[in-house]
Amino acid sequence: MSYTEIQPAAAAAPPPAGLRAGALGFPALLAQSVALISPTMTAALIIPLAFASAGSGTWMAYLFGTGMLLFVAFNLNQFARRSTSPGSMYAYVGRGLGPVSGVLSGWTLLWCYLFIGIAGMTGFTIFGRELLSLMGIHTAIPSVVFFVVLGAIAWALAVKDVRLSSMLTLALEGISVLCILALAVVVVFAHGIHVDTAQLSLHGTSARGMSLAVVACIFSLVGFESATALGGEARNPLRNIPRAVVWSLVIAGLFFVVMSYVEVYGTRNSSATLDTLAMPLNTLADLESVGYFKFPIDLGATISFFALSLSCLNAGARLIYPMARHSLFPAPLGKAHAANATPAPALTAYIVLMVAVPAISSSQTDVLTIFNDAGTLAAFGFLLAYFMIAVAAPMYLRKLGDLTRRATLISALAFVFLLVPTIGSFYPLPPWPINLFPYLFLTYLLLGAAWLYLSTRRHPGILTQIETDLESPA
Repeated sequence: MSYTEIQPAAAAAPPPAGLRAGALGFPALLAQSVALISPTMTAALIIPLAFASAGSGTWMAYLFGTGMLLFVAFNLNQFARRSTSPGSMYAYVGRGLGPVSGVLSGWTLLWCYLFIGIAGMTGFTIFGRELLSLMGIHTAIPSVVFFVVLGAIAWALAVKDVRLSSMLTLALEGISVLCILALAVVVVFAHGIHVDTAQLSLHGTSARGMSLAVVACIFSLVGFESATALGGEARNPLRNIPRAVVWSLVIAGLFFVVMSYVEVYGTRNSSATLDTLAMPLNTLADLESVGYFKFPIDLGATISFFALSLSCLNAGARLIYPMARHSLFPAPLGKAHAANATPAPALTAYIVLMVAVPAISSSQTDVLTIFNDAGTLAAFGFLLAYFMIAVAAPMYLRKLGDLTRRATLISALAFVFLLVPTIGSFYPLPPWPINLFPYLFLTYLLLGAAWLYLSTRRHPGILTQIETDLESPA
């Protein structure tokens, strides 16, 4: 794909150095999506939220949520099998619905990856403190220190080498998941193999409770699409990116089904119910008298949350990069590091935001509240981006003359399924201040629309140039 830098002057500046094409194979692309989904985050903090609504049916809610999002993934792969570029979802929506929608989708995903990255930073802080406590270190370290340390290390890795940072996220998340699965084996086999018939029969689960739980389950799975952001650096992208999108969703979904079953089973006879546990994995370790599991689990969770923030940094910067080269952001953000072939200026700008927002917020509230609020705010953006992909896919296929009844049905089902978490986000009305979050996101969208309008006034041919670049073969 051509990314011609738009210049108001007649003479165009020399094009900036590009990203390293063909640097990332399937494992690295899978690592990006898996790390952004962050299986550890769900097992450690989110499954209790789903249990509060679904109870014994939590595992089924995760299975249903995974199936629902697979239809979104199938729509996404209509684009991924045919074209690729840096920041691909921005390009995908632009190809299907036009440059204005493409820009707004890119603007939306910048919001998503920022707040999921912030959730990673706060999770890193929560489990980092718990880890230090287990080591006998009880010094009250300010939250901002954790944010700055994580941000500095993540930035250095992301600027140095995209292959290193991507594979490191897979290794870190893999270590964490193995620790959690080891605990799950202990829980299941500690008292002999027993089938939890209450869970299999969905005992006490209502249709309304399941629908509310699916909202939490779907929000656990967002991020599977982030491999598309590395399209400009992928090896054999038309094959490997679609595989990474689907397999990351399937692997994470099955892990959540297993862990929700184990956590419900393991805490059934506990004095405290699962939905009241702040750290359910540590509680399981105590219940099974394997307290020594807490250290590796907390260590795994800490490094997993680091990997989450690193993957968000990589994804967000690779959206800023092509948008800057289309004159939607300052031109320096569309340049790449001459030696490392990474979008260093975009990485720098994004990590500054990712550190500054929680650092400022932590002076007013605790990190667990910031974690919960960041995840909720990101969810609104992901829903809009997924809706746009579901609508853009058949439009794109129709332009190519490839639209089929099957593709239309997949698009329609994805749209209908996405209505479930959308309605669940507004009804019943959430408490204050969460009920204000949709309006905060709407304000952000309006600011993006205003910025796009001003950009078109400064560069009158910008939309035509974007459309030309997006329609160019990759």
